[in-house]
Amino acid sequence: MDTYQPATPVPDRRIALLIDADNVSHGNIGSIVAELSKYGTANIRRAYGDWASAELKGWKGKLHEFAIRPIQQFSYSAGKNATDIALVIDAMELLYTQKLDAFCIASSDVDFTPLVMQLKANGHDVYGFGERKTPDPFVNACTTFLYLDGLDDASAAANGAEAAPISKPKVKADAKAAVKAKSNVSAATPISTKPLSQDTKLVTVLRGSVEAAAREDGWALMSAAGSAAKRQAPIDPRNYGVKNFPALFEATGLFEIIKVDGGQSYIADRRNRDRSSRPMQH
Repeated sequence: MDTYQPATPVPDRRIALLIDADNVSHGNIGSIVAELSKYGTANIRRAYGDWASAELKGWKGKLHEFAIRPIQQFSYSAGKNATDIALVIDAMELLYTQKLDAFCIASSDVDFTPLVMQLKANGHDVYGFGERKTPDPFVNACTTFLYLDGLDDASAAANGAEAAPISKPKVKADAKAAVKAKSNVSAATPISTKPLSQDTKLVTVLRGSVEAAAREDGWALMSAAGSAAKRQAPIDPRNYGVKNFPALFEATGLFEIIKVDGGQSYIADRRNRDRSSRPMQH
């Protein structure tokens, strides 16, 4: 397969799933849990919010369905971010008391950026899920970040129903909201009016990954190039409307791709005039 896979065996990896319920729709939880199963097992599942609030009513059935522990957090004063603080406190406690391999933060809130950086500094992968409006710092801090509209809701699909719409973001202090409004949408967000070949940041990452994985003949295994791209930036091909890295490389039109006998694919940068005409077989 030419798709990215975690380096550590999946079944043995323990993940803590921490959900900012004020900021994520209950209609996405099935997709999030299904996606996390590719990276390990979400042994710890917690959702944070004021569960007496009518805005979280739709979450209650999902808590039981997906074995998620609700963490009650009252709003002590208007505009204050008590829910986020509770999530951060729990994350740090779990970091030092549990033997975890990774964390998942489900939120579109940029305030979790320092938490993500601290978790990664302690050797943990951090998987992020949020809306397209999620600011750059949070997205780029994560090991992998996936936009929720790039996921199909597994539970809704099973019932033949549409996923619930994304809930409105929580209200915060005016000054804080104004700062966030100025934040750019992540550079990982595809620009629909511009071809991928003109997405400078994406092209830089993809070309860099091919160069890093290239052999002496100028060709790289597609799987190696995809893994190198993942190490450079939190890119998920589904955020660009394609299924995997081979399709993403091909969609840019900047690379030559050859599939050899045995099913393996090789990739080379079209700008590399020194590459051999075909990948050498070893």
